Amino acid sequence: MLNNLKSPSQNVMAMLQRSKKTVLILVMLSTFALMAFTVNKIHTDTYTVDSKQSSLEWFAEKLTGKHNGTIMLSGGEFKNDHGSFTGSIEIEMSSIANTDLTDAKSKEKLEGHLKSADFFDVATYPKSKFVITAITPATNSTTGEVTHTIKGNLTIKDKTNEISFGAIITMLPGKINLTGTAIVDRSKFDIKYGSNTFYPNIGDKMIYDEFKLKFNVVAVKQ
Repeated sequence: MLNNLKSPSQNVMAMLQRSKKTVLILVMLSTFALMAFTVNKIHTDTYTVDSKQSSLEWFAEKLTGKHNGTIMLSGGEFKNDHGSFTGSIEIEMSSIANTDLTDAKSKEKLEGHLKSADFFDVATYPKSKFVITAITPATNSTTGEVTHTIKGNLTIKDKTNEISFGAIITMLPGKINLTGTAIVDRSKFDIKYGSNTFYPNIGDKMIYDEFKLKFNVVAVKQ
């Protein structure tokens, strides 16, 4: 039995050998983790929004009528990390145009009003932005219906609110296509003109707070 007992120096050597093995295992695990991260990063696909192929239409209603028009996208991009999507879209607010009025003066007057401080104040806030925070597959989706639910933060006039909406996301060779309609409540962005929320006694001059944005966004792979 006495022969099986190790000296203090032998115990120290055994501990050092175990420590070296532990360090080696940790180094190997760290290396594998770094390699996995690098591979994932390399294979993340980036798609840049093509403003010429994309379109954004707006539809607004008031108590006595309705109007519609277009807005241009000025940029944006999407990233596809093995099926996990992130991205953002930038909107050129100075491009707001009306398309339902045929009289040139009426059309110009409405466009000028929408660009003024009563509404979007494009001189002060030339850009709006939507940043995606989550994209989830739609449940029980059939052909022609929405394929995904998109959630994100919309910023208008430096005020940010979360919105969500359904969309059809189509993966094509070298590009992504997103189509759908989002509902925006302008009162949440402090756009007060003609709003019953801020002026409850406004009567027949009321303009509804909610307006629709119909989008067709095309992003090309880089």
